[in-house]
Amino acid sequence: MSKNLAIIFAGGSGVRMGRGLPKQFLEINGQPIIIYTLEIFDDHPEIDAIYIACKENYISMLEKYIRRFHIQKVAGIVPGGATGQDSIFNALSAAEAENSPDSIVLIHDGVRPFVPKRLISENIASVKETGSAITCTPMFETPIMSESGELIEQVIPRGSMYTAQAPQSFRLGEIMDAHRTIRADNPDYEGIVDSCSLMKSRGKEVSLIKGNRGNIKVTTPEDLYLFRGLLEYRETERNFGLDEDEALARLTKE
Repeated sequence: MSKNLAIIFAGGSGVRMGRGLPKQFLEINGQPIIIYTLEIFDDHPEIDAIYIACKENYISMLEKYIRRFHIQKVAGIVPGGATGQDSIFNALSAAEAENSPDSIVLIHDGVRPFVPKRLISENIASVKETGSAITCTPMFETPIMSESGELIEQVIPRGSMYTAQAPQSFRLGEIMDAHRTIRADNPDYEGIVDSCSLMKSRGKEVSLIKGNRGNIKVTTPEDLYLFRGLLEYRETERNFGLDEDEALARLTKE
């Protein structure tokens, strides 16, 4: 039976955050970032199960948080790998062992805690229709090409440029085939930066889904300030009866 599965990778070390604790476990208002992310998928009516790849020595901590915050849909937690793609492969493998190949998988960062619920639904609908969904937002600043980081070599028109976000969604069997093929030829995933580039490396067409700039990834200390601001704004609007998707869309309206 086909299911809709969230694949959450939370194997980051938090080096760029400059703190000893991995960023996904940093607490904001008494709750770790990873739980904010998991709650969105746990509460979504179209998501059937969640699989998580986590740094191995933090799995017991994550399990305690999942019990404490009553996350219900977690079907498996597996150790992360040496790279982000290794971690995703491990979580996908756990999902593959228990689900049919035509199940839909939504691959998502554990530190991207503001994904709108409508975007999850749109990813699922796009995979049903086209076989894939890559969440993207238009690029609002001018992209510059510089190999050296010192001299500008090219100014690229931004009109057709987008920034990839998450979820990135596919049929389980197809993304697993892509992983196994690339791992046979390129076990270190050189040149592969995300699931989109993995599928493109196999010659697959992938569909673009318009995302929202509020769907931030918490990576740097500056992102923590933005996280707190978005969280406060969402809670304030919620108190006035505005749906959280509508609140974030209004705040980040392009």
